[in-house]
Amino acid sequence: MDYTAYQLLWFFLIYSLAGWVIGTAGAAVREKKFVDVGFLYGPMCPAYGFGALAFALFLPELKNRIFFLFLGGVILSAAVSFFTGFVLERIFHRKWWDYSRRKLQFEGYVSLPYSVVWGLAAILCIWFVNPFLSRLIALIPKHLGNILLAVFYGILAVDLFGSIIGILSLHFRIKNTRLDLVEEVSEGLQKAADQLGAGVAGWVQKRVSRAYPHLAAKELVKAQLEAQRKRDLAREKAGIFAAGCGFYKLFWLFFLGSLVGDITETIFCLATTGVLMSRSSLVYGPFSIVWGFGCALLTALLYKYKDRSDHFIFITGTVLGGAYEYMCSVATELAFGTVFWDYSAIPFNLGGRINLLYCFFWGIAAVVWLKFLYPIFSKWIERIPKKAGVPLTWVLVVFMVLNMALSALALARYTERHTASDPSSTAIGRFLDDHFDDARMERIYPNAILVE
Repeated sequence: MDYTAYQLLWFFLIYSLAGWVIGTAGAAVREKKFVDVGFLYGPMCPAYGFGALAFALFLPELKNRIFFLFLGGVILSAAVSFFTGFVLERIFHRKWWDYSRRKLQFEGYVSLPYSVVWGLAAILCIWFVNPFLSRLIALIPKHLGNILLAVFYGILAVDLFGSIIGILSLHFRIKNTRLDLVEEVSEGLQKAADQLGAGVAGWVQKRVSRAYPHLAAKELVKAQLEAQRKRDLAREKAGIFAAGCGFYKLFWLFFLGSLVGDITETIFCLATTGVLMSRSSLVYGPFSIVWGFGCALLTALLYKYKDRSDHFIFITGTVLGGAYEYMCSVATELAFGTVFWDYSAIPFNLGGRINLLYCFFWGIAAVVWLKFLYPIFSKWIERIPKKAGVPLTWVLVVFMVLNMALSALALARYTERHTASDPSSTAIGRFLDDHFDDARMERIYPNAILVE
């Protein structure tokens, strides 16, 4: 990574501010008046900040490969837009932006033309803007810079808390009463007023009505009716464990995908190299979480498109799978200073992180998964008795979370042992040294390569 944590914190603030300015200016041109498009009270759009962080973390090494830099910007911006919109809708029960009526869109969260613009913006950021900002940030005395960051992020936290409480209170009031909707909008922040004071509640309420005119009564009623329809449908299926594509189904797909992925990789390596080696991501159990998360994410993203043609799923799986594997490689190297796979010796590779042949494997895997394996796994999961399925799921959730946390600590300590000669002075470090020494870690992760 070319940037320090200090620089990244500044990048988030600067790009969030710039995003608010650009978004507000664009809305003003369209509406012929000032429209504050920010979710927060302050002049900040955090989605732009998260997008800039993703660019700074994952794209610098693609600087001299302009096409892949552009493609990376398109994919990362689409991912940030999708997950930000998805999370906001799950929290507030409505979409904060909706591209459903546009062509070349996905689930209303992502618009391809806008993603293309973001791809071009990624080139500008990596080539020009980020180096300029790095020089600008360096002019701020470090001590003063730390103080300013603490102040700005403190204000941001208060602003975020107040805005969330205000919006949730408005939603709560509209959802639980049948009074006139005009009264609901005026009284919607009463709960927030009890906690933050009537002044702050009214402050947030005015912002909501001004910045988001689409949160009109008619739209809110429509959203509530749609949510109720979905809840009724869920009740009809209440007797089936993990029906549809909800949390329980996705977790079990993650769990089974991790297990099957590890077994598949082990057999593949044995067949191609003649060596039986561990392909697990975790210190306990044969689980490859890269495959597990891949199965869950692929299902969540393409569930509604599983009946589309094999060609569509193959192309989508090739692109998404390659991007996913690339980001996993970068993320693990940043987190642990370790490379778990290196395709530098294979033709048509990108930084040794992905290669064209294995991207095609991802496309094939997507077709096999959605057309053949997913229907089978889905039926198996739904046959689990609900009384046993719910508690069993949470036991496995706890096991996998603890397993991943312990694996991360063991990997971090393994890297630390090779970069620092002094023994650990902490009880956790000594525990990891005793139970996960170099010999054991090298058996679990035989292909791990330490990097600077």
